[in-house]
Amino acid sequence: MGTFKFANVLMETNPRSLAFPTLYYRTNQPLSQDMGTGEWTLQDAGECDFTTYFNALSVRKLLRYTTATAFHLHLELKGAACTVTQTKAYPLSSGPVLNDGVSTKTAGTGEWENVDLVLDVDEDMVLTAFRLKSSGPVSIRNGYYSLNVSEEPRPIELALATTTFKKEPFITKNIALVKQNILNSKEDIAQHFHMHVVDNGSTLDAAALSDDYVKVYPNENVGGAGGFARGMIAAMEQKVSATNVLLMDDDVEVSPESIIRTYNLLRILKPEYQEAFISGAMLSYEEIQDQWEDTGFIDPNVGNCRPAKPIFRVTDLESVINDEVFELPKDIAQRAKQYAAWWYCCIPMSMIKKNGLPLPFFVRYDDVEYGIRSNPKFITMIGLGIWHSNFHIRYNAAVERYQTTRNGMIAQCTTNIAPNLNVMVRQMTKDMYLELKKFNYADASLLLDGFEDFLKGPRYIAQPIAQQRFMDANKNKEKTVSFDELMDQVKALGITDFNPYKLSRQEIDSDLPRDIVSRLFDYTTCNFQRTIFRHQGDGYAVIPNIGWAYPAGKIHNERIIIVVDWYNKKGSVRVKDISKYDTVIKRYKKDMVYYKRHVEHLQKEYAAARKELTSLEFWKNYLNLK
Repeated sequence: MGTFKFANVLMETNPRSLAFPTLYYRTNQPLSQDMGTGEWTLQDAGECDFTTYFNALSVRKLLRYTTATAFHLHLELKGAACTVTQTKAYPLSSGPVLNDGVSTKTAGTGEWENVDLVLDVDEDMVLTAFRLKSSGPVSIRNGYYSLNVSEEPRPIELALATTTFKKEPFITKNIALVKQNILNSKEDIAQHFHMHVVDNGSTLDAAALSDDYVKVYPNENVGGAGGFARGMIAAMEQKVSATNVLLMDDDVEVSPESIIRTYNLLRILKPEYQEAFISGAMLSYEEIQDQWEDTGFIDPNVGNCRPAKPIFRVTDLESVINDEVFELPKDIAQRAKQYAAWWYCCIPMSMIKKNGLPLPFFVRYDDVEYGIRSNPKFITMIGLGIWHSNFHIRYNAAVERYQTTRNGMIAQCTTNIAPNLNVMVRQMTKDMYLELKKFNYADASLLLDGFEDFLKGPRYIAQPIAQQRFMDANKNKEKTVSFDELMDQVKALGITDFNPYKLSRQEIDSDLPRDIVSRLFDYTTCNFQRTIFRHQGDGYAVIPNIGWAYPAGKIHNERIIIVVDWYNKKGSVRVKDISKYDTVIKRYKKDMVYYKRHVEHLQKEYAAARKELTSLEFWKNYLNLK
């Protein structure tokens, strides 16, 4: 077979790449772009190394997943004489290894010169790339990697499905990027790509944004699950049905090259990987160089979602290498069930037809349940992914307490995502007591709202109630106010020495040590709200506005807790209220009695309903498409 173009050498000019150029290259001379021609120029004699997250070629994974048999580099250079040398990276490499045996020199004639290298690859390598060493200014254009493949690339029709709700700046920017860099490009993908935008807020100008390849669908607010179901249906029913659907969040930044590489990867997968899910990484929108997750798993001990990998700082080559070779420890991998989140997840249409559409969850656990239900192989690779806001910045109790509780338990009943349902009920109980220890009676009640809606059975979520229940959860969650209002509320309680504007992150996030006696009292009395030791306490503590935070030493035996959201400059005040504590506990005990009496029936009922709730017929009726 001939050569197959796989990935462009990626060089961008945007705030992200200007702030963190080592995502793309490392150089000891300024590198700039001519905006008219698109050419890049190394300004003087120096070196530029491309063994980076976006420009190294993941040869180990390409040999594993695809029909690739050999690897090539193509560049076009003009200017001073320079040397282009292959670089290699191995599992324990701390930096690029130069391969002087694969190197070439340009004459420096001042005319464009082609550079073509056949890259030397061995079975131990993780990455390969190249280093350019110039004797003076040199311009670069049209760089790309190509592969020899053992089989003819298969035809692919890729559909991008994204769901949006009043996030116009993000989605219109991503539509423009797709049109400019994919649909108007000379890449093969340009003729085999559609973008389906499901507008749950009905705020976009659908007529102005839509064309033959981009379609905007005004839609009822059916959440991410409903929006992605609508996108899957649109991809299924487009003029030439999609072979693969790429699901992507709306509030993200994407490099179009990631989509191009995903398409190219799909074309050359080995038969045993053609039904794999390609899972793109979540890079931090705020800390651009940090990768937070590319796949996740359900912790078998507590039933919670966990990233499969640690956080990697991908401007560092050692982290990039570790990212590519990292695997779940065997003891976890044997027990845990993996999934790919839908901020960037490419699913074969054959798997959608085989496994159905999402459950009508609105938001949260739709991707988890679907990934575990489908039980695919997963493919991850450097250079594939998006930038997404960190979870602690986006914390919303309506999602984390109501949606997660309800949907996680439903997913357990339909798909057995955790060892058993009691694991998830125990975690819900633990979370409830965590909120009560912090005097957050509103969000403790949200957990019970989710639990009680789960107890209503599958006929309840089959109704179009998802949006209203999410709105109710947002209405009922703890409210935060501006720093100015927060100070007024605190002063009304007689506290005069609190000023959030003078706080440091350390003061907000830190904790105090506890001795064994304090630990015992906290455990037995829920921070002095039960048993004969219950009392109002005195003093106040300042803690962060994150539900899973537990600064136990700080809040021990306090009366008032001031919660600070430093990122959004908001906060709330909680005052210990033993009567509210009693109300929550009484409700919880009543719910648990009902749960124990009906749990076996509920599990059977949800399991039996899954096929209907994920069917095309159900979703077309739910979305009013008939």
